Amino acid sequence: MAQKVIGLIGGLSWESSAEYYRLINEAVRARLGGVASARCLMWSFDFAEVEALQAAGDWDAATALMVDAGRRLERGGAEVLLICSNTMHRMAGEVAGAVSVPLLHIADPTAARVKAAGLTRVGLLGTAFTMEQDFYKGRLATRHGLDVLVPEAEDRAVVHRIIYEELVQGRIEAASRDAYRTVIARLVARGAEAVILGCTEIMLLVKPEDSTVPLFDTTALHAQAAVAFALG
Repeated sequence: MAQKVIGLIGGLSWESSAEYYRLINEAVRARLGGVASARCLMWSFDFAEVEALQAAGDWDAATALMVDAGRRLERGGAEVLLICSNTMHRMAGEVAGAVSVPLLHIADPTAARVKAAGLTRVGLLGTAFTMEQDFYKGRLATRHGLDVLVPEAEDRAVVHRIIYEELVQGRIEAASRDAYRTVIARLVARGAEAVILGCTEIMLLVKPEDSTVPLFDTTALHAQAAVAFALG
C-alpha cells in the first residue's frame, strides 16, 4: 500500500526523536508485516541552539527556526508533519500556517485516548513552559473539555530540572524516578484520574508501574496517530 511520507521535526531532543523513529517504524511493521518500515523524513535540530532560545524566552527566534524546519520537510516531500516535542507545540499554529500539509498536534491524540477511557480530570507533567503556559493545557481544556491539574511550584521545578539536566542528556536516575513518583502521587491526591506525560522524554524515565492511575505517553500516542494517518 502507498504510505504518506511522515515529516518529523526532531532534535528537540534527539533522545526522544530516536523513540519517535523506533515507535513509528515498529507500528508500520505491525500493520503491514514482513520487513515494512515507515516512509519518513526528519529535520533534527542542534538542541543546544533551541534550548538557549527557550531559556532566553526568545520565542520569536525559536518560532522562525520551527517554521523553517517545517518548510524544509514539506519541500523534501513530507505529506504530514509532527513536532517531536510537547514544548515546541507553543508555535504549532505558526508552523501549520506556513505549510500546506497537515500538522498533527500532539495534544489531540492524547486527549482522544483520555476521553475514550472515560476520564476527564488529568494531571500534566512536562517542562515548565508546558505546565505553566496556556498553549498546551489550554488546548486540552477548551478543545477537548479536560480538567487539567499541574503540580505545585516546587514540584514543577523538580520535574523541569530533571528533564533538562538529565533526560535530554540521556541520563536515567533512580532518584529522579522516585521524585516523579512523588509528584504523580500528589496529583492523584488532588483528584487526577490519570496523568499525561507531556514531555517526550518523560517516558524514558516513568513507567506505568510508577503510578496508581493510568499514564498517557504523548510520544507513543503521537507516533501512533502519525502511522494511522500515513496508512489511511
